[in-house]
Amino acid sequence: MKRLLFILIACVLFGCKHSKETNETLQVVTTTTMITDVVKHIGGDHIEVQGLMGAGVDPHLYKASEGDVSKLYNADVIFYNGLHLEGKLVEVFEKMEQQNKTQVALAEKLDKSGLIGSEYFASSYDPHVWFNISYFKTFASEVARTLSAAKPEFADSFETNKNNYLEQLDELEAELRATIDNLPPDDRILVTAHDAFNYFGQAFGFEVVGLQGLSTATEAGVQDVQRLADFIILHEVKAIFVESSVPRRTIEALQQAVNAKDHEVVIGGSLYSDALGNPGTEEGTYIGMFKYNVTTIVNALK
Repeated sequence: MKRLLFILIACVLFGCKHSKETNETLQVVTTTTMITDVVKHIGGDHIEVQGLMGAGVDPHLYKASEGDVSKLYNADVIFYNGLHLEGKLVEVFEKMEQQNKTQVALAEKLDKSGLIGSEYFASSYDPHVWFNISYFKTFASEVARTLSAAKPEFADSFETNKNNYLEQLDELEAELRATIDNLPPDDRILVTAHDAFNYFGQAFGFEVVGLQGLSTATEAGVQDVQRLADFIILHEVKAIFVESSVPRRTIEALQQAVNAKDHEVVIGGSLYSDALGNPGTEEGTYIGMFKYNVTTIVNALK
């Protein structure tokens, strides 16, 4: 971090070369893959997007590299989640506020009265808000508003892209609800590696239990495993789930603890939680990720 701060100071004193000098295309930097996806949908060909985090990357633990700092300082606009999801980048964002850089913490634009409280984050809120589709619609609207302010000449295009994307999100929500209707309400218990799915549970009627809590920065202990194993047996949960951005061993330990008590539980699949799938795949988009997750959950719990 000290080296990164030195780079920040150097940019302030000597000036980092700004993209506007050589490229009229709006330069945008994003953090998580979900945010990268929505920004690309809204910006289209009028922006150039660089995402700091790739598939399978855990934003809770992500640390900025020297290359990241350079990208951030050369950006016209920066979009990130906020609510301390990117906890180890907070200091970098705070330093850049002093440079009047346009940066938008999308989750912090939401009405706080609808957010889920959390003692794990300095924001006091669960930051995994993208699992409520209505909140992700707000992300899309905020992205369109910010890009339009930065490039007014393309505002109509950004607005059209936003409206088209909002229609796709409406269709997504209807499709997901139809899929979930195939699962009896009593079977809607989702056990995962960490509590990334509380907004999903709130929106779609699932009880959500995570082994590691809300942040992957905390480790699950033996008592946590045993407590959750007892819960699984009591509620006759059929399947539990690993996550693409969390080590598989945590859920495997839970499965072993359940099986040791003469109760069988299967690993129902791997869910995408804090990151999308690989670029170029269906799961590499927000909509494709959500469809995959819900189909995996319903098929395993039926």
